[in-house]
Amino acid sequence: MYQILLPVDDDTDRAAAQAQYVLGLPGETDEVTVTVAHAYADGPSSDGSDSFNEESPGVMEAVDVLSAAGVTVEQSELYVPVAESIVEMVNDIGADKVVVSGRDRSPTGKALFGSVTQSVALNSPVPVTIVGAE
Repeated sequence: MYQILLPVDDDTDRAAAQAQYVLGLPGETDEVTVTVAHAYADGPSSDGSDSFNEESPGVMEAVDVLSAAGVTVEQSELYVPVAESIVEMVNDIGADKVVVSGRDRSPTGKALFGSVTQSVALNSPVPVTIVGAE
C-alpha cells in the first residue's frame, strides 16, 4: 500500500490539482491511500473523531475527486505551526510521499511570512511534489 499525504487549504482549484496529480501516478487506485489534511481554525476536535465542525471547500474537493476515482481517502487535522505539523504527520501515518500546492508569492512575501510549501519541501523525510493550480 502506498500512503500519500495531501495537505490542502480552502482553495478548490489547488486541491483539485493536487488530487488530479495523485490520480496520474502509476499503479492502481486500490493500491493507494490518501490522507487529506487541513488546518482548521478551531483547533483539534474535542472528542478525537474524524468529523469536522467546519468542512473546508478544499478538503471536500480533494475528497470528491479522489473518492470518485476509487481511491481510499482518510481525513486528518493539522495544527499550527502547519509546516511542522505536516512533517510530523508524514512520520505518524507512514507517508511515502507528500503532494502540496504552491502559491504565487513574491520572494519578499516568502521571506517575511515564510512558506509552508518551502518548509515542507526542505524538512520532509519523504519526497515532496509541488503542483500548481489547474
